[in-house]
Amino acid sequence: MRRTLNVLLPLLLVLAVLGGAAAFFWPQLQRSRQYLELARMPAPAAGTLPNPLPGAVLTDTWGGARSGGRKHEGIDIFASRGTPVHSTGPGVVLNVGENTLGGRTVMVLGPGGQRHYYAHLERYPDLKAGDWVEQGDTVGYVGNSGNAKNTPPHLHYGVYTPGGAINPYPLLKKP
Repeated sequence: MRRTLNVLLPLLLVLAVLGGAAAFFWPQLQRSRQYLELARMPAPAAGTLPNPLPGAVLTDTWGGARSGGRKHEGIDIFASRGTPVHSTGPGVVLNVGENTLGGRTVMVLGPGGQRHYYAHLERYPDLKAGDWVEQGDTVGYVGNSGNAKNTPPHLHYGVYTPGGAINPYPLLKKP
């Protein structure tokens, strides 16, 4: 009996340590699985992404002149203040926060390594970096924060690849 106990006790200890380690590392393993899943998905093709503001009119404002000699790296979609902004695809939230130009922003890493940028938001839902979002999940609410404070409420939607910004307008489904 004592011999069995001497064998069983270390085995139980090892199992307890392994169980604790698995519980501790589970979130990191899940996140790694999500990144791998995104990397395997192809980047969105033309006309495949839903409008982040369903029902709002889409206009191609890509490349328009901006202050300081900049060019517009996205499109502006106008809607009423507080209109929910929907994620155009599945992904991992990279950032929820403020910056000078975009004001309140959310950045989502999506399929094909593309980053989807939602800016000039009024406010955020309960969202933080590392959260997984599905296509259609609310990632913010239309506003005019940042350098858009003197404009009507709208969403600035941008898409960034490892090579830089690309025009998101062709990627969006047209009604």
